[in-house]
Amino acid sequence: MYINSIISKLVDQYDDFTDTEKIIADYFLKNKKMDDFSIKNMKRKIFVSEASLSRFAQKMGFRGYREFVYEYSRIFTTPQDKDYSSSSVINVYEQILNRFNTIIDTAQIERLIQYLKEYDHIHVIGIASSGLAGEEMKRRFTRLGVLMESCSEGDLMKIQSLLMNQRNLVIGISISGTSDEVVFALKHAHERKARTVLITGNTEKKEYVDELVCIPVLENLDTGNIISPQFPILVFIDLLYNSYLNENQNTLKLQKETVEILKGK
Repeated sequence: MYINSIISKLVDQYDDFTDTEKIIADYFLKNKKMDDFSIKNMKRKIFVSEASLSRFAQKMGFRGYREFVYEYSRIFTTPQDKDYSSSSVINVYEQILNRFNTIIDTAQIERLIQYLKEYDHIHVIGIASSGLAGEEMKRRFTRLGVLMESCSEGDLMKIQSLLMNQRNLVIGISISGTSDEVVFALKHAHERKARTVLITGNTEKKEYVDELVCIPVLENLDTGNIISPQFPILVFIDLLYNSYLNENQNTLKLQKETVEILKGK
């Protein structure tokens, strides 16, 4: 479908755009209606130069901005492609899921499963949407008999990190990998000999992290510009959960019991 083609191209090339080109791309990714896309109107609307718009279109593979606009406008003029907003969102989900296939480290998942078996004191930490994902991780693994604590309150996780020792496993979640509270907690937990894991979209190795779990993300995903930033985190949690369940068949009975309890039986 054409919509998927042009939106997919915008998403795929996003990381290669300059800051100015990302401003232009953000507009076309978020836009949901037919508008005056003329070069003169657009330079006033998003405060970029005509030259920048032209270079953007050429980087996208078009001969010029006018050709790009003509093709982009077809999203709103082709009858079968009216549901643009749904198509663009679904396409972003597909992009992330496809990237999972190329970066999943099965050996790493095996190591994480061993950590979940080995440590009695497991703490999952994250701020905002990452904290919500951490709470979901706690709820799911608790049903398999893995006792976890989750924390999304910055001051509390800092205090807790000072109480960690070699018996603790600390799993930090941060799409950017730069959340001040999460970084602080992981650093101090690591100094106190706790095992530290970071689930992130930032591939930069950190000396205070024993296990860096890289998940596929898009530019500015942590701000929730297109889809929920929790999505790739939850996908990884599902993968880890499924692997843990398959390797520990004795947890199936416990899982079924928790389902029955939740159903009120």
